[in-house]
Amino acid sequence: MSIRSALRRAVVALGVMGSLVPGAVAPPPAPGPGVLSAQREPVPLRRSWSWPVEPRPAVTARFVAPRSTYGRGHRGLDLAARQGQPVLAVDAGVVTHVGVVAGRGTVSVSHASGLRSTYEPVRGAVAVGSAVGPGDVLGVVAGRTHCGGACLHLGAVSVPGYVDPRPLLGGGPVVLLPLGRGR
Repeated sequence: MSIRSALRRAVVALGVMGSLVPGAVAPPPAPGPGVLSAQREPVPLRRSWSWPVEPRPAVTARFVAPRSTYGRGHRGLDLAARQGQPVLAVDAGVVTHVGVVAGRGTVSVSHASGLRSTYEPVRGAVAVGSAVGPGDVLGVVAGRTHCGGACLHLGAVSVPGYVDPRPLLGGGPVVLLPLGRGR
C-alpha cells in the first residue's frame, strides 16, 4: 500500500477534521434537514447560521471548491478577526472536536442539519460532547493564521465534502456597484 493510499484511508477513517487524539472525535449526528437521505428531501439551509465573530466581519478570502478530494482549493471563508476575539457557534449543535490540526487550534461542531462547522485558529473553551447554542462562545482566536494577519477560518463540512459557508450566514442588504467604464 502506498503512503498516499494509507493517508487517504486514515483521513476517511478519522473524518474530514479528525484528530489523532483518542476520544477527541465523536460520531456526527444522524442526518437531518439539509442532508439527502432515503427518507426525505433536502431542506434549504440558506441564512440558517449566525456570524461566528461580532461585529459582522469582512470576508478576507472566499470559498474555492477543490476539483478533487485532495486538490487545491480554499475550503471555507477567512473572516477578519483579532487575536483574543471570542469565537461564537454559528448554530446549535454538539462539539465534536477540540484540539490541534496541522499546528493550529481547531474546534468543530456537528449540527442537526447534518453539517459540521469548523473554526481555526481557536483556543477552545468547550469540551467534546458539550451542547452549544447559536452564539455560545467556543473559544478565542489564538495562534498563527494562514492568512498573514489575524483572521478566523470558518469551514462547513457535509457528508460528501466541504460546502461554501457563505450562503448559510445571515446576509445584510444587497449593495449594487456601478458598472465599469465602457459598459
